[in-house]
Amino acid sequence: MEPDRIKVFFLAAEADPFVKIGGLGDVAGSLPRALIKEGLDVRLALPLHTSIQQQNLSLQQIARYDVNHQDGRIEAVAFKGNFDGLTVYFISGAPIPTQAPVYSGNNAVDGYKYTFFSLAALQLLEHIDWSPNILHANDWHTAPAVYALDLSQQNSDKSNHIASVLGIHNLPYLGHGAESALQSFGLPPASTSALPKWAQSLPLPLGMVSCDQIITVSPSYAQEILTPEFGSGLDSFLRTRQSSLSGVLNGLAVDQWNPASDTALPSRYDVNTIDNRQINKRVLLEELCLSQDLDIPLFAVINRLDPQKGVDLLPTALHAISEYPWQLVILGNGVPELEHEMRLLESNFPGRVKAEIRYDFNLSRKIFGGADMLLIPSRYEPCGLTQMIGMLHGCVPIARAVGGLKDTIRDKSVRKKQTGFLFEHASAEDLAAAVRRSLTIFKRKKVWRSIQVNGMVQDFSWERSAKQYISIYNQITRA
Repeated sequence: MEPDRIKVFFLAAEADPFVKIGGLGDVAGSLPRALIKEGLDVRLALPLHTSIQQQNLSLQQIARYDVNHQDGRIEAVAFKGNFDGLTVYFISGAPIPTQAPVYSGNNAVDGYKYTFFSLAALQLLEHIDWSPNILHANDWHTAPAVYALDLSQQNSDKSNHIASVLGIHNLPYLGHGAESALQSFGLPPASTSALPKWAQSLPLPLGMVSCDQIITVSPSYAQEILTPEFGSGLDSFLRTRQSSLSGVLNGLAVDQWNPASDTALPSRYDVNTIDNRQINKRVLLEELCLSQDLDIPLFAVINRLDPQKGVDLLPTALHAISEYPWQLVILGNGVPELEHEMRLLESNFPGRVKAEIRYDFNLSRKIFGGADMLLIPSRYEPCGLTQMIGMLHGCVPIARAVGGLKDTIRDKSVRKKQTGFLFEHASAEDLAAAVRRSLTIFKRKKVWRSIQVNGMVQDFSWERSAKQYISIYNQITRA
């Protein structure tokens, strides 16, 4: 099947610019458009969240139909809009209430909403003059669509078969708590599958057991989830699906993160004018009330304050390198205990550490364009975009060698040109050792500049990733 004939129905809980909460929003907002540029017919389906309703988008109502539920049929209403060549379907109904967040934090509530959305999106295909070759769902929220599709096609005419892909952006989020919602919409446990018994009613495992292809957001993460450390209790099952498991590195909207055109930066620059970063660093240090000595390396942490991100390793690691000259800015929020730990760092290292405990998009851009090193000590990282953004800005990453971090950062041990520093274990000792290495090389200005330039010229575009998705789509549609 030629790429220009492939039709993809892309389901997600969020997609930029309509609604964005996390990394999925970046992917669902960029990947469909990148695939369209490669000649595919891709259409996106989203719940009509409250925040989307408030945007006054130009939408056309195209269908009303019922979704079966144990308590009676529930009406779904579908709307359609075209946005710069991308067709987007928005689905509303009682389970997608107004004045409700995208994610409530209660999987029982979200399970009801997203199972309804998944089934309503699947049924929409019966009411429009378009039939996809591929159903591409993402994470546990839309995995029920994959499972429902498989159940409906088990005894159907294979000539009209729709192949299915399930994108996994963070495996541990299996959808615990959504079991009753699935069964109330007529989706039974997969009791005869290779899944462990405890997972037979969970949405993400049900999607993984029934899809044609599982795709994680980096090649290394695809291999890591086959191990007990990263497999969330499903590593044995996932090994039975190893032939249908692959990893494609997420792309980055590089135009949005171009230091040569970013108006948030006091001084814009590219690889030929990288000295302008010093202007950005001086302005940033002044804003943070830190010493404006440009020879003192400035570390940065720009991340969610969560144990997954390994930020709890920072206090011990920083004390271990306290004799070296350095400064640190921390930007992020999250777990209250970790927010407190970051504030303590500021008081324990007065004049050296600045903790900005909040989400601040504009400040993050200034930090990427002015800081010297980016600390990313993640315990696991399915893909990660922070390290890519850092490298494009000449902000050198120091990261644990896991998942997408390992796939995107090249250390000195790699024959190709170095773009950052990696360490093996999620320990303060390993983090401190990597930081010491970076501090030694930071003094060697020519070598440091080459590392910065190597990172800035990397290709993290969605075009590269889209071609890999197309290859996978071709394989499963032929099969």
